[in-house]
Amino acid sequence: MARLSFTWLATTAALLLPALRGHAAGTSSYNGLALTPAMGWDNWNAFGCKVSEELILTTAQKIVELGLRDLGYYYIILDDCWSSGRTSNGTLQANSTKFPDGIPAVAEKIHGMGLGWGMYSSAGKYTCAQYAASLGVEKQDAQTFADWGVDYLKYDNCYNEGQEGTALVTYNRYKAMSDALNATGRPILYSMCNWGQDSPWDWAQTIANSWRMSGDVYDSFDRPDSRCPCDTYECSLPGFHCSVMNILNKAAPILNKAQPGAWNDLDMLEVGNSGMTDDEYKTHFSMWALAKSPLIMGTDVTMMIAETLSIYSNPAIIAINQDPLGVPVTRVWQSPAQPQNETYSVDAYTAGETSFWTGELMNGDYVVAFVNGGPKATTLTATMNDVFIDLVTTGSNAPVPQLQQTYDVYDLWANRMSNTTAQAIINGNFTMETNSTNTTSEASANSTLPMQTYNATQLSYADGLNANNAALFGIKVKTMAPMGTLSTTVPSHGVAVYRLRSQGGGSGMRKRDEL
Repeated sequence: MARLSFTWLATTAALLLPALRGHAAGTSSYNGLALTPAMGWDNWNAFGCKVSEELILTTAQKIVELGLRDLGYYYIILDDCWSSGRTSNGTLQANSTKFPDGIPAVAEKIHGMGLGWGMYSSAGKYTCAQYAASLGVEKQDAQTFADWGVDYLKYDNCYNEGQEGTALVTYNRYKAMSDALNATGRPILYSMCNWGQDSPWDWAQTIANSWRMSGDVYDSFDRPDSRCPCDTYECSLPGFHCSVMNILNKAAPILNKAQPGAWNDLDMLEVGNSGMTDDEYKTHFSMWALAKSPLIMGTDVTMMIAETLSIYSNPAIIAINQDPLGVPVTRVWQSPAQPQNETYSVDAYTAGETSFWTGELMNGDYVVAFVNGGPKATTLTATMNDVFIDLVTTGSNAPVPQLQQTYDVYDLWANRMSNTTAQAIINGNFTMETNSTNTTSEASANSTLPMQTYNATQLSYADGLNANNAALFGIKVKTMAPMGTLSTTVPSHGVAVYRLRSQGGGSGMRKRDEL
């Protein structure tokens, strides 16, 4: 490998800085990347194989103009169908019609916008669209990606020639590319896309920054599809066309397997692709964020409508995803939803379920979420014991001080950007104040503070939380008394997400549960 120049190292560090700022000291990652879940955009959900240099660059520019880069959407990921095979010496080459200036030139322009550049291959003979892939030629391809300025590699699972079936076989197949990427000397975030086969949540933490834990998502909230045959994470055929609720239910038992630098990937976001309602998209975005999944937009950003932008632009929800403690939520309870009427068929897909989720955040805060997968609005209630379930069930006779504290409750969707403001941003004729010094003490249920954008490249989410930046906290709506309850009415297929802050001050970070 050629010696890396000081200029290259300095440039790389500058480019990666927005993605790395604000991470907690002492957190671990096998390659130092993705200490919080990756954020960005991938073309596949909206465009499939219809990729081009123009599409990539136009989208990247729009992400900058809409303020999405500054919110943390950093990686621009080119998915399948970019290749025209290999040169005579075996080097991957891009399709010159789709990418007339070549991949290095595109990467340079992406970097010039302050964004990271991502590409795609597969741990098989072919990619899923039957283009050249990297099985057996990992070292050569990894060096090509590094030479091209790649910062993120999505690595799929198609045409793997039977190298699966046990954890060790799959581990070794994916470790080959991990080792090859590390050997290049370029920091490249490694996103495994093996669909949950052979339980990557049990072994991928030391070789990858994220791993897909299910079959491919599609733009449906809870519709069953025979191509996604399993309802739990134990699945011999992960398939595709998996609904949001299907994936969320598969993820629930394994979310605790994640850690800073290594995350369960619930697949790309479908928000904005027209297959779900606004409430369903809010639920999709919220629960992916709370699960600490990478937040990778999968819509046509250049045609984004106001409702879509306002969901992607909620810094209070993103702050949960980017919380430095890196603890995914836990599902505390799950119950069948109420039937719409006496003749309504009650089953997993038509009636849905309600559930309550809780998770620890930095500085002793907690996030809680009520999910209503049922057909009508429902009032849901959780107790203090539900919120602090892991503290209550430790098996110790010691008192749980959190149960005796009073908590301020912040609704993380109450300060959602208005459609008027979002449309003005889309039209390019509205400039919003960013990173206001307003603190949460100024935000209340009667607040008239405007919804603000947030710039994570200027002030990391960790620093913004420590500074009590109002944009990261929604609106204070109520107080939860010691040993009290929290009740809310959640719309059909909707979500309610709250941040709880102790009036007595945070309790600090506790040791993670065993992975």
